[in-house]
Amino acid sequence: MTQHRGKVETICVYCGSGAGQNPAFTEAARALGEALAEAGTNLVYGGGDLGLMGIVARSVINSGGHVTGIMPEFLHDRERMLVDVHELHIVDTMHERKHLMYEMSDAFVALPGGIGTLEEFVEQLTWSQLGQHKKPIVLVNIHGFWDPLLELFDRMMEHNFIRSGFELKMSVADSAEDVLPVIHRLLAEMEAEPEPGYRVVEKL
Repeated sequence: MTQHRGKVETICVYCGSGAGQNPAFTEAARALGEALAEAGTNLVYGGGDLGLMGIVARSVINSGGHVTGIMPEFLHDRERMLVDVHELHIVDTMHERKHLMYEMSDAFVALPGGIGTLEEFVEQLTWSQLGQHKKPIVLVNIHGFWDPLLELFDRMMEHNFIRSGFELKMSVADSAEDVLPVIHRLLAEMEAEPEPGYRVVEKL
């Protein structure tokens, strides 16, 4: 795994293969896709056509941006591929999918989602915590969806399971519109501060 600093050309977005119950999640996925396309930032994601995954990808495409989907063979029928993506990589396993997403991306963003979203996001957070990469990681906390996770992180720190020197290198955005500004701020901070720690970025 590489140490990364510099320009963000491609962002990996983790999110649900369902849309959830709150219309704000759908709006956030659509807004994030539009923002990525407007900024000329490519999207890498899980390749599905359903839920928030499909919404963010179609939003990028409809706004003139570039989308790469990465999907394991066994998920073809379950998640239904988005055939309109510009690049589609079919891999054998989830491990291959996650590694290729990592290799192709300059930053990682998590919208609301389920266990898969959480697992992929936390894996990148773990790799960052262990010094395996310095790519920006942003949790998009729409309507407080991720509040319980943030409270759990705080509890881990309170009980010293997240110790000094192993702080969580991530930021929290309250809206999709904040994601790119937060990532650019993180990159600037990384240039000035070699080891940024756990932080929460308020809505800009």
